[in-house]
Amino acid sequence: MSLLRSLRLCLVARAGTCSAGPLQLQSSQPGHTFHAGPWLSSSASSKELLLKLRRKTGYSFVNCKKALEACSGDLKQAESWLHKQAQKEGWSRAAKLHGRKTKEGLIGLLQEGNATVLVEVNCETDFVSRNVKFQQLVQQVALGTLMHCQNLKDQLSTYSKGFLNSSELSELPAGPESEGCLKDQLALAIGKLGENMTLKRAAWVKVPAGFYVGSYVHGAMHSPSPHNLVLGKYGAMVICETSERRANLEDLGRRLGQHVVGMAPLSVGSLDDEPGGEAETKMLSQPYLLDPSITLGQYVQPQGVSVVDFVRFECGEGEEAAEDE
Repeated sequence: MSLLRSLRLCLVARAGTCSAGPLQLQSSQPGHTFHAGPWLSSSASSKELLLKLRRKTGYSFVNCKKALEACSGDLKQAESWLHKQAQKEGWSRAAKLHGRKTKEGLIGLLQEGNATVLVEVNCETDFVSRNVKFQQLVQQVALGTLMHCQNLKDQLSTYSKGFLNSSELSELPAGPESEGCLKDQLALAIGKLGENMTLKRAAWVKVPAGFYVGSYVHGAMHSPSPHNLVLGKYGAMVICETSERRANLEDLGRRLGQHVVGMAPLSVGSLDDEPGGEAETKMLSQPYLLDPSITLGQYVQPQGVSVVDFVRFECGEGEEAAEDE
């Protein structure tokens, strides 16, 4: 079933709201190459330390035992030791896996205050994209991008928008809950999951009063974190200008985002554009996703908002073209 048909069926069935329940996430069992010597006794306290470190880090019992042995049973030092070893192994694995195709992955959308970010992180298989460790990497990339956006000194008279490519993303600080840069977190994830991964791109938007960012993620699932991060395979941000804060603005913004994801416009266009021909790539003159008998412009005009810009991400897009080249 095509994405467009899937969206329409979902939207009609649920009066414009398409949501999915939380995904059951899988834990990984990373295959590290650390070797443990005899250290832990069979005492209850030693076993409790081992279980606690295993639950906290997700590494195998063998690796956790080795870490506690190396750090004389100090839990905090053992956790740090594990991360450093995983990072070293991650850099080694990253070099070995470099060049392997990363067509799968996730789009992450995060909104906080007047800032909204959209990020894409890729991996080799859909199986890994459903793993909690991979989703935590997407969260770190989104938080790092959000911090970058919030730290920029912008004029507040109108909205601002920016993009970050793979190399720019890699150098960003990882966020308040992680150490180092995003490239360090990428190495950790590769070390844990054993697949090639890439920090593909990010986009950010900041808006002053009088503007609003509508958003939508298709096949959405909320990440297992306190942050308001939404994950999926397609995502969109739609920037609107409005003279007043309307009660239905959030719902309207979601519907506009759904339209951008489903219809993939190339530009906003204007209300004066006639439908058909080249105008089919212009958002406002496209048939409205939920009611194709009218254009999106005809749907938006009575709502009291003006669509001024949008960003659309599709996971893995561009990979086929890159292969052909």
